[in-house]
Amino acid sequence: MKLLLILVYVHIFIKSNEMEIRKISVGPDYKSGAMHYLIGQDVLGGNYTIHHIRQEKDCFKIWIIKENEIVLWKSFNATIPVSVEYNINF
Repeated sequence: MKLLLILVYVHIFIKSNEMEIRKISVGPDYKSGAMHYLIGQDVLGGNYTIHHIRQEKDCFKIWIIKENEIVLWKSFNATIPVSVEYNINF
């Protein structure tokens, strides 16, 4: 029981310290050469919407949604320049 409580506490602590990504821009030149991906943006001809952007240890992953189906759409590794914008919730 104690182990379960510790695991729940650690999970809550990690989740509370993660910042929610709102937008990423991928590419060397932010204004003219980067691709911009924003939560809620329609993609693939408007058939899907960007649902979640997550930073993992060595990459960024973009998840899209259509109706109730969520799928991994893109993954960018650490060698590509990425600019990140976070949600600021006051």
